[in-house]
Amino acid sequence: MKAIVITQPGGPEVLQIAERPKSVCGTGEVLVKVYATGVNRPDVYQRKGNYPPPKGASPDIPGLEIAGIVEQIGEDVSHWKVGDKVCALLTGGGYAEYCAVPHGQCLPVPDNLSFEEAASLPETFFTVWSNVFDRGQLKRSETLLVHGGSSGIGVAAIQMAKALGHKVYVTAGSEEKCRFCENLGAERAINYKTENFAGVINEITNGKGVDVILDMIGGDYVQPNIKSLAEDGRLVMINMMLGNNVQVDLSAVMSKRLTITGSTLRSRDVAFKSAIAKKLEHTIWPLLVTGNIKPVINTVFPLEKASDAHALMESGDLIGKVVLRVG
Repeated sequence: MKAIVITQPGGPEVLQIAERPKSVCGTGEVLVKVYATGVNRPDVYQRKGNYPPPKGASPDIPGLEIAGIVEQIGEDVSHWKVGDKVCALLTGGGYAEYCAVPHGQCLPVPDNLSFEEAASLPETFFTVWSNVFDRGQLKRSETLLVHGGSSGIGVAAIQMAKALGHKVYVTAGSEEKCRFCENLGAERAINYKTENFAGVINEITNGKGVDVILDMIGGDYVQPNIKSLAEDGRLVMINMMLGNNVQVDLSAVMSKRLTITGSTLRSRDVAFKSAIAKKLEHTIWPLLVTGNIKPVINTVFPLEKASDAHALMESGDLIGKVVLRVG
């Protein structure tokens, strides 16, 4: 099979097309002929040598999400059959023509979505559900603040929380991105380059703050996050783009009874990811079918142009997801 491999740690140019043995379907797995694969920031970190894959994942083929057609099913698989259209969350190896996936990490491709659209969903939707609704425990009538509102994670979080009845506030880095987020469903988008987000949140919530914050920034965002949280609020960390060494005002954490937590998804086991898939299929997938939630694709590149896709990701000059067309 053809695959994009990381020839050595480095810039986008180290991604090269290569021939690799076709993936083999094991017990509890389905073999998917891949038609599209999503591009995510962890792929960029792996390419640079800063995000080693977990044990058992492909060491040099990146890619955490795919969409395609089931070509073969392994033993102990009853939920899927050959010919089914699926999208799936992976631990790696998605930039390839074939991929073997644990059957519980697959979801059906809604009839109204293309393979490219479906491939843009798993990594961000699994991440948002796990961190906002499971770990963050966002409850009925509570409010959410999402940093990076125009990113793949942000676009998913806005739509999922809005569709489930929550007010969503976001930060973004330009007026264009802020308007896009508001048109997508955000109650208020804050331009972090021209506005103090903690001050704005304090003003628009009449001093109450928000109940949950989803943060991929870290660094000097942590203290303003604490100021922005309501009593019993939860700060959920999923990345640390501005650094992991921070100072925290513990008096505010204690007086407001705050919870600071975080997680990574890639290294979690199959059972954990399969449980999220079931929740998504029950709660979110019907909203994709009706169009209440829609994939947001910025650019689709052919597989051979994976380096261009990574360059676009690193530029930050995009709204929504980047996808590679494989089939």
